[in-house]
Amino acid sequence: MNTENIQNEKKYNKWIIALSIIIPVAVAALFGVNLKKLGFDVKPLTFLPPIYATVNGLTAIVLLIAVWYIKKGKRKQHENLMKLAIALSVSFLLMYIAYHMTSDSTKFGGEGVIKYVYYFILITHIVLSVAVIPFVLITYVRAITNNIERHKKIAKITFPLWLYVAITGVVVYFMISPYYL
Repeated sequence: MNTENIQNEKKYNKWIIALSIIIPVAVAALFGVNLKKLGFDVKPLTFLPPIYATVNGLTAIVLLIAVWYIKKGKRKQHENLMKLAIALSVSFLLMYIAYHMTSDSTKFGGEGVIKYVYYFILITHIVLSVAVIPFVLITYVRAITNNIERHKKIAKITFPLWLYVAITGVVVYFMISPYYL
C-alpha cells in the first residue's frame, strides 16, 4: 500500500464523517417541514415523484454500465459514469426533499401480504440509503486519491448496496403510485 495515498485519503475522513451524519439528519429534519403548514404560499410539487423515481432508475442503469466499463478496463468512462451516478443521487435527494416540503406524505393503501412486502422494501430502502452514504464517499475518495486496491475492495460492498437503494426506490414508487392524490 502506498503510504502517501493513504495519507491523502485520511484528509477526507472528517468530510466523510460530517456528510454521513449531516445528510441523513438534514433529510429527516426537512422531511418533517411542510412549507404550506408554515404559512408559505407554495404549490405542491406533485409532479416530482415520477421524475425522482426515474432518476433512481437511471442511477441503477448508470451504476451497471459503470461496472461494465471498469471490467472492460475503460477507467475514464467508469470514472465519468460514477460522477454521474453521484450527481443523479444528489438530484434525487433534492427533488425528494422539495416534494416532501411542499406535499403531504402519501399513505400506502395496499392490504394483506403486499403491505408487508411494501414496508419491508421501504424500510430496507431507507436504512440502506443512509448506510450507503459513507460507503459511496469512501469509495469515491479512494478512487480520487488513487488507492485503487482499497477502492476495489470497498466498491464490492458499495456497488450492491447503492444498486439496491436505486432499484428499490423505483419499486417503492410503483407500489405507492396508485395512492398519490
